[in-house]
Amino acid sequence: MFLLGIIAAFIFSYSGGKAVEYTSTDQYCFSCHIHDHAEDSWRLSAHVDNKSGVIVHCVDCHLPPKGHGQLMAKAKHGSKDLYGMLFKDSADYKWESKRTKEKADKFVYEASCLKCHSNIFPSGLSVKGEDSHLYYESRREEMTCLNCHMHTGHYNPHALHTHNIAFATHNVAQEKFTTATIVHQFENFTEQIPGTSVSFDMVAIPGGEFIIGSPSKEKYRQNDEGPQRKVKVSPFFMGKIEVTWDEYLAFFNATAAEGRKETVQKIQQSKDDVDAISGATPPWGAPDQGWGKGKRPAITMSHHAALTYCKWLSQVSGKKYRLPTEAEWEYAARGGTSTPYFFDGVPSDYSKKGIWNKIFGIDTAIIASYVIFDANSDGKTQEPSRVAANPFGLKNMIGNVHEFCSDYYHPQTYTQYTKETTIDPQGPSKGREHVIRGGSFKSDASELRSAARGFTETRRWLQTDPQMPKSIWWYSDCIDVGFRVVCEADIIE
Repeated sequence: MFLLGIIAAFIFSYSGGKAVEYTSTDQYCFSCHIHDHAEDSWRLSAHVDNKSGVIVHCVDCHLPPKGHGQLMAKAKHGSKDLYGMLFKDSADYKWESKRTKEKADKFVYEASCLKCHSNIFPSGLSVKGEDSHLYYESRREEMTCLNCHMHTGHYNPHALHTHNIAFATHNVAQEKFTTATIVHQFENFTEQIPGTSVSFDMVAIPGGEFIIGSPSKEKYRQNDEGPQRKVKVSPFFMGKIEVTWDEYLAFFNATAAEGRKETVQKIQQSKDDVDAISGATPPWGAPDQGWGKGKRPAITMSHHAALTYCKWLSQVSGKKYRLPTEAEWEYAARGGTSTPYFFDGVPSDYSKKGIWNKIFGIDTAIIASYVIFDANSDGKTQEPSRVAANPFGLKNMIGNVHEFCSDYYHPQTYTQYTKETTIDPQGPSKGREHVIRGGSFKSDASELRSAARGFTETRRWLQTDPQMPKSIWWYSDCIDVGFRVVCEADIIE
């Protein structure tokens, strides 16, 4: 019996070892991970297509090294893959939405990166590389190798690590507008940007009163959403959709200068001296992420860039364009409603945070008809034609991309409002970061509530910018923030 036990143990150990070995091959991995980009993009990546001839295999990145919980990680990922193979249809997976750092951090191991790259300061490393690795060394708690090397293992043609000089090229043969639209009364109008073929719709938002913030019992409410206060806003015009790439690139082409230094230039200029506005420098890589430009919302520009765009648009149009205040934004997003959303349903109906919804799924028919969010975005921004408008006629106010407001952020902003009615509040007079409102294509339904607040995170959103000083025009680590414009109502002639 003792001998039989030894033989059985040997057979079990040998078979187990062979099973582990076989299920760790690239061929076995690709038999399950059949999504379009997995094998092809791996073969085109620096982990295969390199001068050394060394091939980095799937398990070298997607499992930790031996001695770091490799078998446990293999069991965890394997059981998840087995469940997906048995109970899910691979055609239903939104693979593109999983190609983000947030997702990759869950199945790419830092220890595996450092096992191969034990010396992160090799001879021949460029000065910018040394600066980047020193930055990483000083921020180990908040950064991983994926912050900069997200596409090393799977090639992405849009992940360019250089200035994109050709980013703003467009068709210059189209007929151009010679004048901006003249507004005679308070009603919706279509703005024409002089000197371009670009136009966009503005919606007349009637003034009124509403309760800003969320009630204390609203599901998923955050502390900075209260206390609720009564606010009155004056009439204003607001962009029907978020500023598109067509609109933003009109500004970029009119004001950008290749090689301009990344500093804020204080320029003395007359009202009509449009050429004096210092616009954005060429971006690094592809700010549109390769998803396309056109009517998709412009993304990755900084709050400073959005303010400069509004300044330029005001000058070329002869109107007063700016970012919305936080109060204007929430008033417009609610569209006369006082519920968490302007459509039927509550956050618990649509959020993936609930156990019941995770197990039994979610009926997203209603919310998906109005909002681009994580459940229907395919992991990227979408054109406005995908959704219906809110009661004021505005599209994607609470989804697609987060939107800049003009206010500085403070977690207790509403405590500074009077207990009576506050008229046209502007927010704090000073601060470090600015308010952003609305969810994005990455957001869970709980983050799409009309009262939900957010703020810019300038330092984190510029972590991997290789330039010194960091860019004032483009965020290197944020791809889901944009903006829409407001036009003041006193432009009526």
